[in-house]
Amino acid sequence: MLLGGIEAGGTKWVCAVGTGAGDIVDETVFPTGAPEETLARAVAFLTRSGPLDAVGIGSFGPVDLRHGRIGATPKPGWQGVDLVSAFDVPVALDTDVNAAALGEHRFGAATGIDTFVYVTVGTGIGGGAMTDGKLLHGLAHPEMGHMRVPHDRKRDPFPGVCPYHGDCLEGLASGVALKARGGGRSLELEADYLALGLLNLVTVLSPELIVIGGGVLKEPGLLDRIRRRMPELAAGYVALPDVVPPALGDRAGVLGALELARDLVAAADPGASAQRR
Repeated sequence: MLLGGIEAGGTKWVCAVGTGAGDIVDETVFPTGAPEETLARAVAFLTRSGPLDAVGIGSFGPVDLRHGRIGATPKPGWQGVDLVSAFDVPVALDTDVNAAALGEHRFGAATGIDTFVYVTVGTGIGGGAMTDGKLLHGLAHPEMGHMRVPHDRKRDPFPGVCPYHGDCLEGLASGVALKARGGGRSLELEADYLALGLLNLVTVLSPELIVIGGGVLKEPGLLDRIRRRMPELAAGYVALPDVVPPALGDRAGVLGALELARDLVAAADPGASAQRR
Protein backbone atom coordinates (compact mmCIF):
# COMPACT_ATOMS: atom_id res chain seq x y z
CA MET A 1 0.00 0.00 0.00
CA LEU A 2 1.36 3.41 -1.00
CA LEU A 3 -0.13 6.60 0.40
CA GLY A 4 0.23 10.30 -0.36
CA GLY A 5 0.01 13.04 2.24
CA ILE A 6 -0.20 16.80 1.77
CA GLU A 7 -0.03 19.54 4.38
CA ALA A 8 -1.45 22.35 2.26
CA GLY A 9 -0.51 25.58 3.96
CA GLY A 10 -1.09 29.13 2.92
CA THR A 11 2.69 29.68 2.72
CA LYS A 12 4.05 26.27 1.76
CA TRP A 13 2.97 22.75 0.84
CA VAL A 14 4.61 19.70 2.38
CA CYS A 15 4.09 16.49 0.41
CA ALA A 16 5.10 12.97 1.39
CA VAL A 17 4.74 9.48 -0.05
CA GLY A 18 5.04 6.31 1.97
CA THR A 19 3.31 3.47 3.70
CA GLY A 20 3.15 5.43 6.95
CA ALA A 21 5.03 7.69 9.35
CA GLY A 22 7.84 5.20 9.78
CA ASP A 23 8.28 4.53 6.09
CA ILE A 24 8.35 7.72 4.02
CA VAL A 25 9.96 7.05 0.66
CA ASP A 26 9.87 10.58 -0.73
CA GLU A 27 9.13 14.08 0.55
CA THR A 28 9.24 17.65 -0.72
CA VAL A 29 8.41 21.19 0.36
CA PHE A 30 7.56 24.04 -2.01
CA PRO A 31 6.00 27.51 -1.73
CA THR A 32 2.26 27.93 -2.17
CA GLY A 33 1.79 29.54 -5.56
CA ALA A 34 -1.20 29.94 -7.83
CA PRO A 35 -3.77 27.15 -7.35
CA GLU A 36 -3.39 25.40 -10.71
CA GLU A 37 0.40 25.45 -10.54
CA THR A 38 0.51 24.31 -6.90
CA LEU A 39 -1.90 21.41 -7.39
CA ALA A 40 -0.10 20.28 -10.56
CA ARG A 41 3.21 20.29 -8.70
CA ALA A 42 1.73 18.20 -5.88
CA VAL A 43 0.19 15.67 -8.26
CA ALA A 44 3.43 15.31 -10.22
CA PHE A 45 5.44 14.70 -7.06
CA LEU A 46 3.03 12.26 -5.43
CA THR A 47 2.64 10.10 -8.51
CA ARG A 48 6.31 9.77 -9.42
CA SER A 49 6.88 7.00 -6.85
CA GLY A 50 4.18 4.78 -8.32
CA PRO A 51 0.41 4.31 -8.15
CA LEU A 52 -1.15 5.52 -4.91
CA ASP A 53 -3.96 3.87 -2.99
CA ALA A 54 -5.20 7.14 -1.50
CA VAL A 55 -4.20 10.73 -0.74
CA GLY A 56 -4.77 12.64 2.49
CA ILE A 57 -4.86 16.43 2.49
CA GLY A 58 -4.76 18.67 5.54
CA SER A 59 -5.50 22.13 4.18
CA PHE A 60 -5.50 25.73 5.30
CA GLY A 61 -9.00 27.01 5.47
CA PRO A 62 -11.72 27.53 5.91
CA VAL A 63 -12.50 24.35 3.99
CA ASP A 64 -15.81 23.18 2.57
CA LEU A 65 -15.37 19.55 3.56
CA ARG A 66 -18.60 18.44 1.90
CA HIS A 67 -17.52 19.62 -1.55
CA GLY A 68 -13.74 19.39 -1.23
CA ARG A 69 -13.11 23.09 -1.75
CA ILE A 70 -11.38 25.99 -0.06
CA GLY A 71 -13.91 28.31 1.56
CA ALA A 72 -13.85 32.06 2.21
CA THR A 73 -10.10 32.38 2.57
CA PRO A 74 -8.49 35.82 2.33
CA LYS A 75 -5.63 34.22 0.35
CA PRO A 76 -5.88 35.69 -3.17
CA GLY A 77 -7.00 33.26 -5.85
CA TRP A 78 -7.74 30.32 -3.57
CA GLN A 79 -11.37 30.85 -2.60
CA GLY A 80 -13.50 28.06 -4.07
CA VAL A 81 -10.52 26.02 -5.33
CA ASP A 82 -11.29 22.29 -5.69
CA LEU A 83 -8.57 20.34 -3.85
CA VAL A 84 -9.90 16.86 -4.57
CA SER A 85 -10.60 16.54 -8.29
CA ALA A 86 -6.95 16.93 -9.29
CA PHE A 87 -6.28 13.38 -8.08
CA ASP A 88 -7.52 10.19 -9.71
CA VAL A 89 -7.44 8.18 -6.47
CA PRO A 90 -9.61 8.48 -3.33
CA VAL A 91 -8.88 11.64 -1.35
CA ALA A 92 -9.47 12.32 2.35
CA LEU A 93 -9.69 16.06 3.03
CA ASP A 94 -9.60 17.78 6.39
CA THR A 95 -8.20 20.95 7.91
CA ASP A 96 -4.47 21.27 8.45
CA VAL A 97 -5.00 21.48 12.20
CA ASN A 98 -7.21 18.39 12.32
CA ALA A 99 -4.53 16.55 10.34
CA ALA A 100 -1.91 17.71 12.83
CA ALA A 101 -4.14 16.61 15.71
CA LEU A 102 -4.40 13.17 14.12
CA GLY A 103 -0.63 13.00 13.74
CA GLU A 104 -0.08 13.92 17.39
CA HIS A 105 -2.69 11.35 18.44
CA ARG A 106 -1.11 8.53 16.46
CA PHE A 107 2.57 9.29 17.01
CA GLY A 108 3.10 12.29 19.27
CA ALA A 109 2.14 14.10 22.46
CA ALA A 110 -1.47 12.87 22.50
CA THR A 111 -0.79 9.16 22.00
CA GLY A 112 -3.33 7.23 24.06
CA ILE A 113 -5.46 10.32 24.77
CA ASP A 114 -8.80 10.33 22.99
CA THR A 115 -10.15 13.77 23.92
CA PHE A 116 -7.74 16.64 23.34
CA VAL A 117 -7.21 19.86 21.42
CA TYR A 118 -4.41 20.84 19.06
CA VAL A 119 -3.85 24.58 18.56
CA THR A 120 -1.33 26.28 16.32
CA VAL A 121 -0.36 29.93 16.63
CA GLY A 122 1.48 31.29 13.63
CA THR A 123 0.51 33.69 10.86
CA GLY A 124 -3.04 32.80 11.89
CA ILE A 125 -4.52 30.74 14.71
CA GLY A 126 -6.24 27.42 14.14
CA GLY A 127 -7.32 24.47 16.20
CA GLY A 128 -8.37 20.88 15.74
CA ALA A 129 -10.03 18.62 18.28
CA MET A 130 -10.47 14.94 18.88
CA THR A 131 -13.34 13.69 21.02
CA ASP A 132 -13.62 10.03 22.02
CA GLY A 133 -10.96 9.16 19.47
CA LYS A 134 -12.64 10.88 16.51
CA LEU A 135 -11.77 14.17 14.84
CA LEU A 136 -14.39 16.79 15.56
CA HIS A 137 -16.61 17.97 12.71
CA GLY A 138 -20.05 19.46 12.60
CA LEU A 139 -21.88 21.73 10.22
CA ALA A 140 -18.43 22.69 8.95
CA HIS A 141 -15.29 22.40 11.09
CA PRO A 142 -14.01 24.17 14.20
CA GLU A 143 -12.63 27.68 13.71
CA MET A 144 -10.98 28.11 17.09
CA GLY A 145 -8.90 31.08 16.02
CA HIS A 146 -12.02 33.15 15.42
CA MET A 147 -13.56 32.83 18.87
CA ARG A 148 -14.19 36.13 20.60
CA VAL A 149 -12.19 36.87 23.74
CA PRO A 150 -12.43 39.80 26.18
CA HIS A 151 -10.66 42.85 24.78
CA ASP A 152 -9.92 45.65 27.24
CA ARG A 153 -9.38 48.55 24.85
CA LYS A 154 -8.01 50.79 27.60
CA ARG A 155 -5.28 48.32 28.35
CA ASP A 156 -4.84 47.30 24.71
CA PRO A 157 -6.17 49.81 22.15
CA PHE A 158 -4.89 47.65 19.28
CA PRO A 159 -7.90 47.06 16.96
CA GLY A 160 -6.87 43.61 15.77
CA VAL A 161 -5.88 42.35 12.32
CA CYS A 162 -8.57 39.85 11.35
CA PRO A 163 -10.16 41.01 8.07
CA TYR A 164 -13.48 39.46 9.12
CA HIS A 165 -13.75 40.02 12.89
CA GLY A 166 -11.10 42.55 13.84
CA ASP A 167 -10.34 41.59 17.43
CA CYS A 168 -11.13 37.88 17.54
CA LEU A 169 -8.44 35.64 19.03
CA GLU A 170 -6.56 35.48 15.73
CA GLY A 171 -6.94 39.21 15.26
CA LEU A 172 -5.34 39.89 18.65
CA ALA A 173 -2.86 37.05 19.12
CA SER A 174 -1.67 35.71 15.76
CA GLY A 175 1.88 36.22 14.60
CA VAL A 176 0.68 39.02 12.34
CA ALA A 177 -0.98 40.74 15.31
CA LEU A 178 2.08 40.28 17.51
CA LYS A 179 4.29 41.90 14.89
CA ALA A 180 1.85 44.73 14.19
CA ARG A 181 1.34 45.59 17.85
CA GLY A 182 5.03 45.64 18.81
CA GLY A 183 6.09 47.22 22.08
CA GLY A 184 7.40 45.83 25.33
CA ARG A 185 4.08 44.45 26.59
CA SER A 186 3.32 42.37 23.52
CA LEU A 187 4.23 39.00 25.04
CA GLU A 188 2.29 39.74 28.22
CA LEU A 189 -0.81 40.50 26.18
CA GLU A 190 -0.13 37.51 23.92
CA ALA A 191 -0.05 35.16 26.90
CA ASP A 192 -3.27 36.64 28.28
CA TYR A 193 -5.19 36.29 25.02
CA LEU A 194 -3.96 32.77 24.35
CA ALA A 195 -4.76 31.73 27.93
CA LEU A 196 -8.28 33.14 27.52
CA GLY A 197 -8.72 31.25 24.26
CA LEU A 198 -7.48 27.98 25.71
CA LEU A 199 -9.70 28.40 28.76
CA ASN A 200 -12.71 28.81 26.44
CA LEU A 201 -11.78 25.49 24.83
CA VAL A 202 -11.48 23.86 28.25
CA THR A 203 -14.93 25.01 29.32
CA VAL A 204 -16.57 23.87 26.06
CA LEU A 205 -14.75 20.64 25.19
CA SER A 206 -13.17 19.54 28.50
CA PRO A 207 -10.03 18.18 26.81
CA GLU A 208 -7.68 15.88 28.66
CA LEU A 209 -4.73 17.62 27.02
CA ILE A 210 -3.98 20.74 25.00
CA VAL A 211 -1.16 20.60 22.46
CA ILE A 212 -0.10 24.05 21.31
CA GLY A 213 2.52 24.87 18.71
CA GLY A 214 3.30 27.13 15.79
CA GLY A 215 5.95 29.74 15.19
CA VAL A 216 4.71 32.19 17.84
CA LEU A 217 5.09 29.57 20.59
CA LYS A 218 8.82 29.56 19.91
CA GLU A 219 9.00 32.93 21.65
CA PRO A 220 11.08 32.29 24.82
CA GLY A 221 8.94 31.99 27.93
CA LEU A 222 5.57 32.33 26.20
CA LEU A 223 4.33 28.81 26.95
CA ASP A 224 5.26 29.19 30.63
CA ARG A 225 3.36 32.51 30.78
CA ILE A 226 0.26 30.84 29.33
CA ARG A 227 0.50 27.97 31.82
CA ARG A 228 0.73 30.42 34.72
CA ARG A 229 -2.12 32.60 33.49
CA MET A 230 -4.70 29.88 32.88
CA PRO A 231 -5.21 28.93 36.56
CA GLU A 232 -5.60 32.61 37.46
CA LEU A 233 -8.31 33.03 34.84
CA ALA A 234 -10.04 29.75 35.74
CA ALA A 235 -10.25 30.86 39.39
CA GLY A 236 -10.48 27.28 40.60
CA TYR A 237 -13.77 26.58 38.81
CA VAL A 238 -12.70 23.94 36.28
CA ALA A 239 -10.00 21.31 36.13
CA LEU A 240 -7.25 22.32 33.74
CA PRO A 241 -5.43 19.91 31.44
CA ASP A 242 -1.71 19.91 30.79
CA VAL A 243 -0.64 22.31 28.05
CA VAL A 244 2.28 20.91 26.07
CA PRO A 245 4.18 21.53 22.83
CA PRO A 246 3.71 19.13 19.91
CA ALA A 247 6.02 16.13 20.07
CA LEU A 248 6.18 15.95 16.27
CA GLY A 249 7.07 19.60 15.83
CA ASP A 250 6.44 20.84 12.31
CA ARG A 251 5.87 17.30 10.99
CA ALA A 252 2.52 16.70 12.68
CA GLY A 253 0.52 17.96 9.69
CA VAL A 254 2.04 15.87 6.92
CA LEU A 255 2.17 12.72 9.06
CA GLY A 256 -1.46 13.28 9.97
CA ALA A 257 -2.32 13.71 6.29
CA LEU A 258 -0.80 10.29 5.57
CA GLU A 259 -2.98 8.89 8.35
CA LEU A 260 -6.06 10.47 6.79
CA ALA A 261 -5.23 8.53 3.63
CA ARG A 262 -4.65 5.34 5.62
CA ASP A 263 -8.00 5.67 7.38
CA LEU A 264 -9.73 6.17 4.04
CA VAL A 265 -8.25 2.92 2.72
CA ALA A 266 -9.14 1.14 5.94
CA ALA A 267 -12.75 2.32 5.74
CA ALA A 268 -13.05 0.84 2.26
CA ASP A 269 -11.20 -2.38 3.14
CA PRO A 270 -10.59 -2.88 6.89
CA GLY A 271 -8.08 -5.65 6.23
CA ALA A 272 -5.90 -3.46 4.03
CA SER A 273 -4.63 -1.15 6.80
CA ALA A 274 -3.86 -3.30 9.82
CA GLN A 275 -0.50 -1.63 10.49
CA ARG A 276 -0.16 2.10 11.19
CA ARG A 277 3.58 2.45 11.42
